[in-house]
Amino acid sequence: MMLNYLRESHQRTQANIQDFYTSTGIHVYIKDAPISDDINLDKIISRVEEVVPTHLLEEVEMIIVGWFDEFEKRSVNAFYKDAALYISNVQDDEEDMFDDIIHEIAHSLETAYGYEIYGDKELEKEFLRKRKYLHDILWKHGFKAPLAFFMDPEYNEEFDVFLLKTMGYDKLSALIAGVFISAYAPTSLKEYYATGFTEFYLDPNHTFLQKSSPALYKKILMLQRQKELDKH
Repeated sequence: MMLNYLRESHQRTQANIQDFYTSTGIHVYIKDAPISDDINLDKIISRVEEVVPTHLLEEVEMIIVGWFDEFEKRSVNAFYKDAALYISNVQDDEEDMFDDIIHEIAHSLETAYGYEIYGDKELEKEFLRKRKYLHDILWKHGFKAPLAFFMDPEYNEEFDVFLLKTMGYDKLSALIAGVFISAYAPTSLKEYYATGFTEFYLDPNHTFLQKSSPALYKKILMLQRQKELDKH
């Protein structure tokens, strides 16, 4: 089914490939047009550049929209690699695509600001406290996974499958309401950070993020103000 879609999409978009630069110098290449006619990519990119400070876009040289095998293999809609954001053209709406772009911008900053984000271990401590809570509540609901399974902050494919397939994001969301930003946030420390970064720019009031994840909120606020901090 997906293979048929790819063939049809390829045929549909051959005459509609777009290639342009944004006001901040990011190269945007549309390999495959969004499947929804209601998605205005120019509008989405403009919104991204409006809400995210320019200094936090410096690690992104290119945004590529289209379909890539990695999306199906890794069950993701986007990924960051070699200064480029790869964004799926299969999106529910503009908000869905905006969310994906912001999330991958967060990952683009991990090399440049890795020490500032993770160096003092405060973010990791907050994340592991939440993971411990997740273990305890799942144990009560009959999911008897060992604690050690939850206390590794690095990405673990087995743990990812456990959350996605064994638990299911709908059920998980209900159990962790008010603790994690989303059902994807417990996946790893890096995803915890990236989901918080995304939430920061989705919700201009930052109320939930600041209340539920104070250490994470402080880290993102630090990134937001990094240009000012570098001057001192």
